[in-house]
Amino acid sequence: QLQASRGGLVQPGGSLRLSCAASGSNFIINALGWYRQVPGKQRELVAVITRGGNRNYADSVKGRFTISRANAKNTVYLQMNSLKPEDAAVYYCYADVLGGVRHWGQGTQVTVSS
Repeated sequence: QLQASRGGLVQPGGSLRLSCAASGSNFIINALGWYRQVPGKQRELVAVITRGGNRNYADSVKGRFTISRANAKNTVYLQMNSLKPEDAAVYYCYADVLGGVRHWGQGTQVTVSS
C-alpha cells in the first residue's frame, strides 16, 4: 500500500514537497516515481528514482523538481520548486517491486494559482 501526502494550493513560483510511503508488505522496492495527470490528458511521468539512486525527470520539470528516496522508510519524495500553473495536476506515486509488479498510491491534487 502506498500512501501519498496531501497536495495543496501553491502560488506560482512557490514550492511544495510530496511524499509517498509504502507499507504493509516486506517487498523489495526497485524504482519509485511520480506521474501526474490533468483532465483530458495522458498521465505524464514526472520523475523516477532507482534503488541505486539514479534519477530521471521529465524535461518540463528538470531543474525545478527533485526526487529522492529513503530506502529504510520505503518512502519517496518529490520536492517541487518554482511551480508553474502548468504543474497543476493530480500527482500519483508508484513503486515497482521485485517481480515486476507496480503499485500505485492514491492521487494527490496540486493546484498552482494566485
